Amino acid sequence: MPALGVKAGEVREAFAKRNLIGHLQALQKIADEEGGNRTAGTSGYEASARYVEDQLRAAGYTPIRHVFTYWDEDQEADREIFNILADTAGSEEHTIVVGGHLDSVSEGPGINDNASGVAAIIETARWMAETGVQPKNRVRFAFWGGEEIDLLGSQHYVDALNQREIAQTALNSNLDMVASPNGGRFIHDGDGSRYGDAGPPGSQEIETLFRDYFAKNSLPAEATVFDGGSDYEPFLRAGIAVGGLFTGDVGTKRQIK
Repeated sequence: MPALGVKAGEVREAFAKRNLIGHLQALQKIADEEGGNRTAGTSGYEASARYVEDQLRAAGYTPIRHVFTYWDEDQEADREIFNILADTAGSEEHTIVVGGHLDSVSEGPGINDNASGVAAIIETARWMAETGVQPKNRVRFAFWGGEEIDLLGSQHYVDALNQREIAQTALNSNLDMVASPNGGRFIHDGDGSRYGDAGPPGSQEIETLFRDYFAKNSLPAEATVFDGGSDYEPFLRAGIAVGGLFTGDVGTKRQIK
């Protein structure tokens, strides 16, 4: 299991060479060809999903579609959308869910929000496969549908878990908007030391892991609040440890000391 002992600097160096920008360009092209967006339930979303599935299959994964329906108030009808899930080997008793939403808003292509998270998850999955990582615990890569509607995909996923499956879910790491222009490095405040609202037990350890990574690479980072605006929220409400990264959206960035 050579990659399990990889150092923080080696991870940074490896990912600097990976095809993150290529995925953003591909998803932008899809939006350009499909009416300007990749909204859940549209042809742009379907094309985005096929792209993600092709990338995962090329790395040796077997992606599945987690299909569900929701009531569309505008259309006054049930609509069908789906998540994409792909698993590594490893024990399902402590499943690690690494997720980010695949859909965009209707007003645009959703490149930062959230093709950036999608690209990061794809490349993490591919890197693990290429470097021979054999995790002790199962990693489930999740691409959520309908986040921009009302966190629909992640909420449906958590709602479908029984009590045993909730207990088997060790944590959720959420990647949403991780390539903001002139962005900062923000880690969700798992221990509540910055904003006063800690995540469920285990969230502090996720924050510590990310903080250690950035510190070892001499990269400044700050905490960001759990404000309920992304796909970690259903996991948090279910008592599952949550964490993740964010690079900012509508706020004005100040210099990190």
